[in-house]
Amino acid sequence: MSKSLKRVADALRAADVESQIVEMAEGTRTAEDAARAARCGVDQIAKSIIFRAEATGDAVLFITAGGNQVDTAKASALAGEALGKADADLIRAQTGFAIGGVAPVGHLIPIRAWFDRRLLDFDLVYAAAGTPRHVFGIAPQRLLELSGAILADFTR
Repeated sequence: MSKSLKRVADALRAADVESQIVEMAEGTRTAEDAARAARCGVDQIAKSIIFRAEATGDAVLFITAGGNQVDTAKASALAGEALGKADADLIRAQTGFAIGGVAPVGHLIPIRAWFDRRLLDFDLVYAAAGTPRHVFGIAPQRLLELSGAILADFTR
């Protein structure tokens, strides 16, 4: 088991979340890929979108439904500073995950996060489990709590 996958499994276990991490043969690099592999709707995929906060240089996280896109202006207003593209090095350094496998939990460093209301429309959502090939299912309200994210409107 990779370090990233283990960190997610440990975070779920520590929070008493009963969720099976599943390896997807097809891969889960995109929300559409993950939805096909998990046999669910694309909006049931909880995407972890990372931006770079321009003033602080920190990574910030927006957990959004798979079919939604983050509106950068709305996201910047929530963060209280301009947001830019996060590069792979920043993402890896602050979350411990590679692009395509960023989980909403189990980060190396605590991260400011916001949560898309659309995800609450479902009984179950699926999120990356630390690799591009692994996902876990979880009740969205529980994911909101576990991630420490703030419920907000930030999509187009």
